[in-house]
Amino acid sequence: MGTLLTQPFTLDDVSTLRRSVACCAERSGLSGSRLEDFVLAVHESVVNAVEHAGGHGHLTLWTVDGVIRAETTDSGPGIPEEYIDRHHLPSDFAASGRGIFLIRALCDAADFRTGPRGTTVRLTMRLRPQDRGAEERIGSLSSGGRGAGPSTW
Repeated sequence: MGTLLTQPFTLDDVSTLRRSVACCAERSGLSGSRLEDFVLAVHESVVNAVEHAGGHGHLTLWTVDGVIRAETTDSGPGIPEEYIDRHHLPSDFAASGRGIFLIRALCDAADFRTGPRGTTVRLTMRLRPQDRGAEERIGSLSSGGRGAGPSTW
């Protein structure tokens, strides 16, 4: 396992952290749309922690066994169950609900562990993809496929 980054964050760190994640992921072998997808998904998990979990959290980024992983942790009140369990794209008129949906659609795997003492979001992207692109996944998820969920809590 190779740790690439481990850092606490607040709102003031969001932009710098996004650039750091992009640099680390690119050096690890992600490129093109897969790099962009991963960086956006990590950014969404960080922003969700800032907006919904007390304004701070911790991000760890590492590689292991041909994948890159990002883990965002916070000590907020947890994600309401109805947001985790929803598996469709929210309507265009919904005020929230897209971040978790995007995270799931953009990464090869996304795991959410949440409760009253905080949330851990673990994102995984294969460094050498064997599957279809994110554009296909987003299309299938918005039509009721597995793995979709709302975005902000």
